[in-house]
Order: sequence, then C-alpha cells, then structure tokens
Amino acid sequence: MPTQLTVDDARQSLNTHVEAKGREVFEKYGPHLGWNELVRLLQDRSCVRYPCEIVFDASVLQPGESAYPVAKGENPEEGFALCIHPYFAMQPARVPWLALYQLVLVNYGDFATSDDAETFGAAALGISKDDYYRALCEMTDELTASA
Repeated sequence: MPTQLTVDDARQSLNTHVEAKGREVFEKYGPHLGWNELVRLLQDRSCVRYPCEIVFDASVLQPGESAYPVAKGENPEEGFALCIHPYFAMQPARVPWLALYQLVLVNYGDFATSDDAETFGAAALGISKDDYYRALCEMTDELTASA
C-alpha cells in the first residue's frame, strides 16, 4: 500500500522546493539582485509563474504591511500587481527584498507560508533566513515609524 503524504510532508516538500527555486534565482540574477534584475526576474516564467508588475500603491495594504500581490483577474494567468508601499518607491535597491517575499504567494498561492516566503527570499539573495527576516522587519518598522 502506498504511503500517505501528510500536510506536514507537503509543507516540507514545498519549503524544499522554494529554497531550490530561490537558489536558482540567485544563480541567474545574483549575487546582487537589484531593481534591474528584479524587472528581468518578473519576466522569467521559469522563476515567476504568472505575469507581475510592480505598482507603488498602498491602498490595498493592511496597516504595517509593506507589500502584497493583487490578482488582476479571476485567473492567475491574467497576472498580478505587486503592490509595494510608496515609501519604498525612491529606494529601488530595497524593492526586490519586498517583492521576493510576495512572489511565493504568486507562484504557490495560499498554501505557501511566511516560512516559505522567507526561505525563498533568503535563498534568492544568498543570505541567511535570519538576516532576510531581520531586514524585512527593519523595513516594516521604518514604514510604521514614518506613518
């Protein structure tokens, strides 16, 4: 009789997969993933499953939220607007850090967790998960302090 996979098995498998995808992004677009690399990455369907564009718009963001992907239609194939808080519009080197976290939701939907997003972003940037998490928290703290 075949072994039944549990939800935990599926989550671990996804986390392993997003880490591998993050390393692939790092190999293709690193070691310094800046604005220009992000623009190219968003066009790469082997790394970003659906069309995405960066939009500096806070209207859809929750308080204290720095970025979020918004579907442009009923089907994911219609694409997403990666809404980034306008606070970061004049900081293009930081935008990829915020966008990478959101790309996990674009690629894998609601099954993806914050841990998956941190794993992917850290691998894509070639840094530790702790360093990535800390940087995201600092950006969010800045955003909150500027409000």
